[in-house]
Amino acid sequence: MGSLASYSSFSSFSSLLLFFSLLLSSLVNGRNTSDPSITPIKHDLYHSSEALITEIKALVGRNPERLSMKAIKTGNKGYNAEVLVVTYGHASKNTNDSSKFRILLSFGQHGRELITSEVAFRLLSILSGEKSTPKIDPNSLNRTLEKLVIKVVPMENLNGRRLVEAGDLCERRNGRGVDLNRNWSVDWGKKEKDYDPYEENPGLAPFSEPETQIMRKISKSFNPHIWVNVHSGMEALFMPYDHRNTTPDGSTSDKMKIMLKDLNRLHCHERCSIGSGGASVGYLAHGTATDYMYDVVKVPMAFTFEIYGDGEASSKDCFRMFNPIDQPTFNRVINDWCAAFLTIFHKGPQHLGFHSGSSVTNLHEWISIDEYLDGYLMERSSRYGKKTQVLELGMQEIRTYFRLFLLSSVLLLFMFCSRISKTNYRQVVSGIPF
Repeated sequence: MGSLASYSSFSSFSSLLLFFSLLLSSLVNGRNTSDPSITPIKHDLYHSSEALITEIKALVGRNPERLSMKAIKTGNKGYNAEVLVVTYGHASKNTNDSSKFRILLSFGQHGRELITSEVAFRLLSILSGEKSTPKIDPNSLNRTLEKLVIKVVPMENLNGRRLVEAGDLCERRNGRGVDLNRNWSVDWGKKEKDYDPYEENPGLAPFSEPETQIMRKISKSFNPHIWVNVHSGMEALFMPYDHRNTTPDGSTSDKMKIMLKDLNRLHCHERCSIGSGGASVGYLAHGTATDYMYDVVKVPMAFTFEIYGDGEASSKDCFRMFNPIDQPTFNRVINDWCAAFLTIFHKGPQHLGFHSGSSVTNLHEWISIDEYLDGYLMERSSRYGKKTQVLELGMQEIRTYFRLFLLSSVLLLFMFCSRISKTNYRQVVSGIPF
């Protein structure tokens, strides 16, 4: 009974926190949608977040043989988040998903980029078979898809999206003001000269945010061959690195470049910038998801796509800057980028030399004890609903005890071996005649 009351008060506090965030963001940031120079959300083109979730759930319900869905929830310090994950894969009792080619796609990481979640919904409709794409043979598409498992996160930042729908059309951060694409551990917290604390708040620590904790858990358990983080604001096809102005060395990097050139030619009509995010976008970004996927999870192909941008829009007119506002452009963006993903589904396994039943070797698959404990505590937190801050307090202590245990084990083993060695030596010496 006590635990139920505790959960109820915790949930009520979280809802109250989100309400005040919505109120403050519209008052403090001063972005008034009644201003005639500011383009409002085009509700005739875009779903609301709640309507989109409802549509996706209905789509999955109509196509259980192809699609499944899971809502992952967690929270800490009075802030809760939920991430919806839709998995595509032909149902088969005799097929192990680990033997298939795995692709992880994330949309809506920044709340203001509504167009990305619309692409996700259309893509899921195509994967379900309810929508078709022009110039693509359905039978050929099915042969490609039956070799794949695809996880789609349609709206990674639901709380941030709600802030946008409440009137703060320029909001990119989550429900407590953290940029989710600066909250990952690779080069986290570094600030460039042009650092904007409002836009790029990295959080109190790597993975301080429930949304990034959930995405990290998904990526490590799924172990994808391809990762794509989908954004808007410009037209670009990026590969690692975001925190450097260089691309990685090696054959996998060359394969990523080939893939991006193909996509630019076939679907971006040679308009897209190509290369590392750090070299192409005009600034370095630290603590990004794509750099983490490539450096830590060891995803062979890790990309960030920027699918639309209106360079003529005012910096205050964020909805227009990040989202198409007319039907023809909206349709073009949706169709071009869904076709681009279908090309990835077809060419990705070929570029990486994958055949059904084989595997693509990810280098350095061993993880540190710190990363293991991070994942373990995150899983326990999600499973039992305990507050993450309690687990964070014990994190360092557990690590310390584990290291002391390892050290003492090594010392005991060394002492044991030394004792045996001395005993054997005495026996040999005692047997030698003088």
